[in-house]
Amino acid sequence: MYRILMVEDDSDIQELVANYFHMKEKGAFEVDIADNGQTGLEKAYENHYDCLLLDIMLPELDGFEICREIRRESDVSIVFLTARANESDMLNGYALGCDDYVVKPFPLPVLYEKVNALIKRSKGLVRSHVFSTGGLSLNPNNGAVVGSAGSVKLTAREYAILKVLMENKGGVISREKLMDMVWGYNSGVDERVLDTHMRNLRKALGSDGKMIKTVIRRGYKIEDC
Repeated sequence: MYRILMVEDDSDIQELVANYFHMKEKGAFEVDIADNGQTGLEKAYENHYDCLLLDIMLPELDGFEICREIRRESDVSIVFLTARANESDMLNGYALGCDDYVVKPFPLPVLYEKVNALIKRSKGLVRSHVFSTGGLSLNPNNGAVVGSAGSVKLTAREYAILKVLMENKGGVISREKLMDMVWGYNSGVDERVLDTHMRNLRKALGSDGKMIKTVIRRGYKIEDC
């Protein structure tokens, strides 16, 4: 059985997530709830969990503070579930060591698959490995991206696009799937927005940007030059 701690003060979201995980794989998941940050932090220290689901705007301690404290002691998987969708918050979340950042409202099946994949990969204690392609590396544990010329500064969207591509190195990711994974399902984002972010990402990566290939009528992939 996998144990999940959800730190969330909205009782409707608590119930929806807990019920879905129980229904999806009965007996495979136990979901504990904390409705404020201080209680959540105490539970995280007192028990072993395979994944933490953290809201950011919480009574007593916010999700960022909880993540910062937990990362001093543990490599447990951490996913932010929040309505705060601006890039500075996303970058802060990844810098603090979260494994994923999910913006509300979110599809329950997508959240389930993300959490399931994280748990199976990390088993709650082992950090995600660093993804690398050619002279480019991405460390999902601290959000650092290093290219052939040194450290690379990316926006949250550019980072998310690169992370998806590097997690699927050599495979073609369709434009639709990429937009769903970066902006969220049914976000309504225009494809031209993706084009702009992809162009800016390649520019930020410098010579390493050549590893991102456009596959006509199919999507994008990243591979060694």
